[in-house]
Amino acid sequence: MIPFSVLDLAPIRQDDGDVAVAFRNTCELARHVDGLGYQRYWLAEHHNMPGIGSAATAVLIGHVAEHTERIRVGSGGVMLPNHSPLVVAEQFGTLAALHPGRIDLGLGRAPGTDQQTVRALRRDRAGGPEQFPRDVAELREYFQPAKPGQAIRAVPGAGLRVPLWILGSSMSSAELAGKLGLPYAFASHFAPDQLMDAAALYRDSFEPSEQLDQPWFMPALNVLAADTQEQAEYLFTSAQQQFCEVFRGRAGPIPPPVADMSPHWGAMEKAGVARALHYSAVGDVQRVREEVTNFIETTGADELMVQTLTWDPEATRHSFELLARVRDDTG
Repeated sequence: MIPFSVLDLAPIRQDDGDVAVAFRNTCELARHVDGLGYQRYWLAEHHNMPGIGSAATAVLIGHVAEHTERIRVGSGGVMLPNHSPLVVAEQFGTLAALHPGRIDLGLGRAPGTDQQTVRALRRDRAGGPEQFPRDVAELREYFQPAKPGQAIRAVPGAGLRVPLWILGSSMSSAELAGKLGLPYAFASHFAPDQLMDAAALYRDSFEPSEQLDQPWFMPALNVLAADTQEQAEYLFTSAQQQFCEVFRGRAGPIPPPVADMSPHWGAMEKAGVARALHYSAVGDVQRVREEVTNFIETTGADELMVQTLTWDPEATRHSFELLARVRDDTG
């Protein structure tokens, strides 16, 4: 049995647009999966997206960690080009001091938003995605014990060795994770095209590090399990509608499910959504078991990261209950 983990965006529902409700739902889900034995609970940084509440990722991680007991809590990820490495080290050093042994720091090079918002985020800060490897190295150094005479230290942060992960959906991120000897999470839940090639490159380029002596690969999979196949497919229309809106440049709150998707997309949009959500296990327990098992075997995953996006928080919690049954039965 490999570990199963959870990716959450603190989704904001279309009916109320209430961020406080989204945060309560996130905490309830985190407590729920903590009790079900999931390994990690990660929150992702996005900006200027009315359907995603996890922009202040470190703040929300602290809130979730405070309301859970065992599960590791972290970022999936922090978009490092948006931040100073020192600030990130201080934030996650603070989290690690408050919640020892439970904090992960996943790092991505994408902005997590549109270019206009990138300019608002970064202002006059030089650099961007091309600076990413140097920023990772700088951040990593801040978590090492401070050296005599070291001029700049992360306080807190120095000596805490917060575990770093590289996140990505490309060959460059796979190679970087391998060369740095870090665990690698692949965003196959929305960017499936290079999954297998990136996995192979990561393993081939891996060099052992102080943090990790062998590759650790965690691909992401959309999962929506329900009591019946029909119910799961119905609930999944919320994610399909939201991805369709993303393609239209309107990333709004998550909509309620619909009985028929035909009025909600054209042929090209339907094909685009199907491609983006290619790696999805949607159905009853038997169907999800087959799909999840096949995905793990095909990718050689060491750990599975799961995103379940529904309009109904209770349906999301139930899906993770059913998936835990799949995990335990498979194990």
